[in-house]
Order: sequence, then structure tokens, then C-alpha cells
Amino acid sequence: MEDTYKTITAASQEVLFKDKNSKFFGYAFPITSEDDIKEHIESLKKQHHTARHWCYAYQLGTQEEQILFRANDDGEPNNSAGLPIYGQIQSFEVTNILIVVVRYFGGVKLGVGGLINAYRTTAQLALEASKIITKTIDKRILIKFDYANINKVMRIIKEKNLNVIAQKLELDCEITISVRLLEITATLESFKNLYDVNLKTLND
Repeated sequence: MEDTYKTITAASQEVLFKDKNSKFFGYAFPITSEDDIKEHIESLKKQHHTARHWCYAYQLGTQEEQILFRANDDGEPNNSAGLPIYGQIQSFEVTNILIVVVRYFGGVKLGVGGLINAYRTTAQLALEASKIITKTIDKRILIKFDYANINKVMRIIKEKNLNVIAQKLELDCEITISVRLLEITATLESFKNLYDVNLKTLND
């Protein structure tokens, strides 16, 4: 099982592709939810209020069962814009990303083949203008224990160099750690001899 994925951490620079007087402006944005998509598209519609089309594609999720994606032609002929953009997302193997291509019509029809080429090329340019990084798929584990066990728990956390992201150290203690997907089984195993310590994997 893979526990890494590729994405971008910052919006790309604006790119421009021209064909027969039509202008295609391309943008790539990192996203974490569908709400982000709406915000970016609304912002581009204000920026390019005289444009004809705002076509886009996005993908969210890091594992097969979680992946959400959509391709939108925004008035262009069916499958001539959104799918060619999405094809570049797949080609670059990136996720948690939105690519928008804004078109200004130049007075000359490009035909479906010309549109497919223009939207695909602009999406490719936007991705090439982005900094693509590899990230790990991490899961959170909640550790619950009595204060009397704090030294034992902390020793394992230190030995295994585990990433603590939240903690509540009172009579009843809770520590949340972040662990790479492929290391979860080994991490749970390292606590199994502590009988008064409960571990639970959290769903994000």
C-alpha cells in the first residue's frame, strides 16, 4: 500500500496559452475541501469578469476509496474542456488540487479538437508552473491513560520519535499522535504491553 501522494502547497503563477486569437489563462490551486473550489472560481470570475468560460477540474483525496473528482466544461462542447484538464491532473499524478482555465473567445471557432488541445495544454502549463511535492498519508491515534502511566507512555513516544499533535495531561490523560499509514501497525504494537493504556485510530 502506498502512503505518499503528490500535491502542491501554493497556487501556481498565472499561465497563458493563445490559439487563433482566443486566450486561455491557467491556474492551479491547492485545495482541502469543495468549499475551497467555490471560493477560487468566484474569485477568478471577478478577476476575469469579461471572459467567456471558466472551465475546471479537481481531485480531492489520497486513497482510492476516498477520491472525489469533477470536470466541468462550463458551456464548452461536452468533454472538450473539463476532461482534458482532469487528464493532466491524472498525468501529473497529483491530488488535492483544482485547475481552472479561463477562456476569452477570440472570434474564431477552434473546433472540438482545438479546444481539447488548448485546455489540455493550458492545464499542463499551470502544473509545470507549480511546485509539486510529495507528502505522506498520516493518521491520528488517540492514546488514553491514567497519569500514573505517563512515564511509560512518554518513553515509548520518545523512543519511537512519535509526532505529538495534541495533549491533555491531567488525572485522565490524552495524547494525540500523527503516524504514517504504513507505520500504524508497528506503532500500535509498541504500546500493546501497557494494559492500562487505550489506543484508538481516529478517522479524519
